[in-house]
Amino acid sequence: MAAHFDTEYQRLEASYSDSPPGEENLLVHIPDGNKCKKNGFTCMLLGEVFELVQLLFVVGFTVFLANCVDYDILFANKFVNHTDSSKVTLPDAFLPVDVCGASIRDNVAVMFVLMISGVFWLHRLIKFIYNVCCYWEIRSFYTNALKMSMAELPYFTWQEVQARIVEIQKEHQICIHKKELTELDIYHRILRFKNYMVAMVNKSLLPVRFRPPLLGESVFYTRGLKYNFELIFFWGPGSLFESEWSLKPQYKRGGNRLELADKLASRILWIGIANLLLCPVVLVWQILYAFFSYTEVIKREPGSLGARCWSLYGRCYLRHFNELDHELMSRLSKGYKASSRYMNCFLSPLLTVVAKNVAFFAGSLLAVLIALTIYDEDVLAVEHVLSSITLLGVCITVCRSFIPDKHLVYCPEQLLRLILAHIHYMPDHWQGNAHRYETRDQFSQLFQYKAVFILEELTSPLVTPFILIFSLRRKSLEIIDFFRNFTVEVVGVGDTCSFAQMDIRQHGHPAWMSEGKTEASIYQQAEDGKTELSLMHFAITNPQWQPPTETTHFISQLKERVQRETTGDRQTLTSLSGSEVGRHTHSHLTVGVRGRETDTLSPHCQSSTRGSSMPGSSTDARTASSGSSVWEGQLTSLVLSEYASTEMSIHALYIHEVCLSVCLCLDGWFYKCCNKERQVNVSLPLLSPPTSSPPSLSLFPLPSHFLSPLSLLVPTSSLPLSIPLRSSISSSLEGNCPGTPGIGRTVTTVVTASPRRGVQGEGTLTPETSSPAHTPSLSPPLSPPLALSPALTRALTLTEVPPRDRK
Repeated sequence: MAAHFDTEYQRLEASYSDSPPGEENLLVHIPDGNKCKKNGFTCMLLGEVFELVQLLFVVGFTVFLANCVDYDILFANKFVNHTDSSKVTLPDAFLPVDVCGASIRDNVAVMFVLMISGVFWLHRLIKFIYNVCCYWEIRSFYTNALKMSMAELPYFTWQEVQARIVEIQKEHQICIHKKELTELDIYHRILRFKNYMVAMVNKSLLPVRFRPPLLGESVFYTRGLKYNFELIFFWGPGSLFESEWSLKPQYKRGGNRLELADKLASRILWIGIANLLLCPVVLVWQILYAFFSYTEVIKREPGSLGARCWSLYGRCYLRHFNELDHELMSRLSKGYKASSRYMNCFLSPLLTVVAKNVAFFAGSLLAVLIALTIYDEDVLAVEHVLSSITLLGVCITVCRSFIPDKHLVYCPEQLLRLILAHIHYMPDHWQGNAHRYETRDQFSQLFQYKAVFILEELTSPLVTPFILIFSLRRKSLEIIDFFRNFTVEVVGVGDTCSFAQMDIRQHGHPAWMSEGKTEASIYQQAEDGKTELSLMHFAITNPQWQPPTETTHFISQLKERVQRETTGDRQTLTSLSGSEVGRHTHSHLTVGVRGRETDTLSPHCQSSTRGSSMPGSSTDARTASSGSSVWEGQLTSLVLSEYASTEMSIHALYIHEVCLSVCLCLDGWFYKCCNKERQVNVSLPLLSPPTSSPPSLSLFPLPSHFLSPLSLLVPTSSLPLSIPLRSSISSSLEGNCPGTPGIGRTVTTVVTASPRRGVQGEGTLTPETSSPAHTPSLSPPLSPPLALSPALTRALTLTEVPPRDRK
């Protein structure tokens, strides 16, 4: 019986050229792994070899410990008669070989584990041989085609490798159906499947959000679950792709979508059942691997489990389209300190008191044991004394992680804005609510404890089968439609995700500076400004890339706006001052944000960046200045990389600020007063470039959380007030809100100040030239209201309303 599905995904007509017949055999050979960041063929080969050895070691060592050790002798519960010495040695605790072998053969569970491990190891061995062949092919490509020796490869940057690939295409036509390769073609070839995964997470297609009882909304996305997703979609038997570059033809047609959805649902069911059957073996492996991996780390650094890391879901959610692994990790690493400081703002005072007292008691016991040990070292021979000293030290270290530094002062809003400058993605309702635990809990889904990460990986074998069977299977039709609607064929590259084209017209979002430039429906729009921010990131990271005309216009227009704002209002980026980004950002503001060529760096910017690019590395700087081409290339790359990172931070902050303003336009709210004892007249002047179209009447609402503090300034007997407000970034938007005129305009809000209810009001728009033909429509209020930038508070002035305007 066929299953029935329902989905809202619609067919997306591609506007890109299809590849001619036979193109799949003539695709450009671009390394699928960023080999220059893995330090060459030898390092990659050794890594693969040690993975095989690790698997043998973990299985063999575990079986040996379980069957070949006499623990009674090891724990001194059994005495051993020695003829030459009275001391017990470690080999005395090992069982003879024949006894050990018989114990293993008689244990059915051990034999089953060994059989499964052997099959898995043979699979890894075959994969190792295949990978070595691929690595050798990549090595030949680097040495013969790119003229890069393995000794020099670690000193080359990715931009240099990419430039050589582009030049080789012009000289040798390695892709015969394309005259020139672009940087975007190379990224598409490397990140084909990762772009699909980023798009599916962005469109909330993958089931990774759940509401378990008593835990509230949580995210569960582990390596095991990710492996199963990729196995089902991309490379496993019966997957949607017939090769690593081409989607199967039947999935490109919509006529048999229900049949394909049934087939995919059946396949997901069988893979889920296989996961369920292999769950015990995988669970044992996870536990053993975690034990061998983290025990030494915990012993050396007991507080390491209390440290945080970017979750697997966070890396996928925060990843731009067409962003390589090393680019993503570099960006997230820059935001690590600010993220840690932000999460430390929410330490529980109750937990701090408990931790201080537990640390005191544990420290007292530890001090006594250490003193006794110093007095007489024979104390260590007493049973469990050494274990007690170790456990007490671990307890004290863990307790200290819950005790905040009393000399540190945290500002959540400031830190959250600094985090945004690096990670580039953040829900708008976080702004203004950085001090709330709801925001902290949502951010912890992206930035989790290392202990939580380990716990999720350990429970993954138990949870993954149920997610596949009960959650992913129900989305089969949506998945089929997604791959059909959002797959385009690119000459010389193959089938790629259409979102990775970063086409504003097809996937832009009106709220993210794409209004008037996008034709995308709500189902075709990328969420959270993913298309716009990914486009800016790629253009800044690859300054030599020549995008299409429409895209070039969008990029240049945005850069002009940002340059105008940064030169007109330097205080916009004061939230970054005092940090690494702040120091670099203010040094670069003298140049603006044109920066698509190297010569856009002014002498001041170049010198300041060179001085900060390689701190504490005077030898390297001297080597670079002495004329070494290798280090000159490295230093130049660091300068450009730092500049590009700073420029992207500025653009990300600006785009979020603009989106916030647009959201306020679209989701206006008005508060009608119940007790009209006092009235306050609030005006927001907004600046926009003139347009040829006549203005239309629209609303720019004022958030209630911004008005409420005014009740503290308005006494019971005060007169009505007029409060002009100015946006933190001058609103030089061109059609930023539907129905909003592109001219200078003033939004007037009449507010009531009540002794009990604070400030309330309702708003109207008074443009300089208004048309009565356009009437605004009221939208429901936002909950919670969004936060405007701190510059609004700087513009607050209080003036008395004339008596004739009072009501």
